[in-house]
Amino acid sequence: MNMNRREWLTTLAAAALARTPALAQRPGGTTPQQPAALDLKDFQPRSMLHAPETQVPRARFPVIDFHTHVGFSAASTGGVAQGDDVRFLAPPEELLAVMDRVNLQTMVNLTGGVGRGLQESIQRYQTAHPGRFVTFAEPHWSQANQPNYARDQALEIERAHGLGARGLKVLKTLGLYLREQITSGPLVAIDDRRFDPMWEACAANSMPVAMHIADPEAFFLPIDRFNERFEELNNHPDWSFYGRDFPSNKALLEARNRVLARHPKTTFVTLHVGNNAENLGFVSECLDKYPNMFVETAARIGELGRQPRGSRRFFDRYQDRVLFGTDAVPHGTETPQQIFGEALYGIYFRFLETEDEYFDYAPAPTPPQGRWRIYGLGLSDTILRKVYHDNAARLLGM
Repeated sequence: MNMNRREWLTTLAAAALARTPALAQRPGGTTPQQPAALDLKDFQPRSMLHAPETQVPRARFPVIDFHTHVGFSAASTGGVAQGDDVRFLAPPEELLAVMDRVNLQTMVNLTGGVGRGLQESIQRYQTAHPGRFVTFAEPHWSQANQPNYARDQALEIERAHGLGARGLKVLKTLGLYLREQITSGPLVAIDDRRFDPMWEACAANSMPVAMHIADPEAFFLPIDRFNERFEELNNHPDWSFYGRDFPSNKALLEARNRVLARHPKTTFVTLHVGNNAENLGFVSECLDKYPNMFVETAARIGELGRQPRGSRRFFDRYQDRVLFGTDAVPHGTETPQQIFGEALYGIYFRFLETEDEYFDYAPAPTPPQGRWRIYGLGLSDTILRKVYHDNAARLLGM
């Protein structure tokens, strides 16, 4: 009998169904369990992988955490509000107790603020507990449209150094928030010439610049089914820089590189693995091209740990230019990967010291960034000492 294509497919489907036992006809007459209704946000799968689990509650060697936030000022919030006040998140004694347990020698507070707030930050932590806390200053963004800003900001760097500030923190305020009229008008470019005296003042005072100028590449793409950070951006749509007048991720990195090239005597620590942990090839090209560039690991072991072989080669090659950082924030933060405490540091130590496989990159609930897990690098003692301590100590004059 001749059949057309539709009849043929229908016959095949009927035959397949005939060979498949009905659900009600399972052995024993049992009915299979129906899947429960579940929102994706509540899905927390437990891995069935049987693999070694190494707990590392204390670092093998003393640690300098180059990227923490023990306080926030108006200059630290991503905006450009005026004011010198700093909101401190925890007393030093409370932090020291945790630091001693995990073998954390020094916390570098990048968001020390400006003016009076900076002075208070230094006195409360750095002066009161020498060697345990280091404080970075921040620029006066709210004055960036003033006629004498270039000169005044350079002088402010010298004043901050005189107070005891050991470096300068540049948030993504520059490039993504600061505008020509501070809060309106076109965005101010990262490589704007008005900041040249500030970069040079940092070099003159041996103050490294901790620079955060971009977010993960996914933050610059549509929040759709192809975006691997859909859940994160769906929960925080204000974190997205897609559309409007924001520069692309690529444009921001290129502008930063022009600053690095123009100020070879200034040391720049490009935070979050050079703000491009997803592309270690590009970060490597930058490190090869700019000898004044360093990187640190804060909030990016989720990226590094899912490419363990490439990351291991990266640490081997740039072992003198990688710093340890976590982005730790005591008492209250929007992402578990930043909460200060033993759980956070234990994951970082496990990632760097062991060869464990397929474990969470942040304390529960996970995943804060994307639905993947990471693999440990098992770095040698020689590299661990440099990453944990020696590289940061050298830059900070410790």
